[in-house]
Amino acid sequence: MENKSYSYPMDYDWTKDEMTKVINLWRAVELAYEMGITKEAFLTSYRQFKEVIPSIGEEKKWSRQFESISGYSVYAVHQEAKKTDKKIIFMNKSR
Repeated sequence: MENKSYSYPMDYDWTKDEMTKVINLWRAVELAYEMGITKEAFLTSYRQFKEVIPSIGEEKKWSRQFESISGYSVYAVHQEAKKTDKKIIFMNKSR
């Protein structure tokens, strides 16, 4: 993985379990861009993230914050996971 010098966006009112679910999605998106991740693993992380942030508006807010600091798009990875028949998701870094 690349050396990251940023902090994940986080709401400190979340429980430890909720923070873990959100961080797991951020990590899954990073993996999709950096090394590849199984479609199943990504979708599992995404479903758990949605347990914490069920609102589409809130999801967009947090995803934009993550993308602004990391350069990685949750939306793009999620769209790829929904449409691909491949077992591994590997996003092209050029945007």
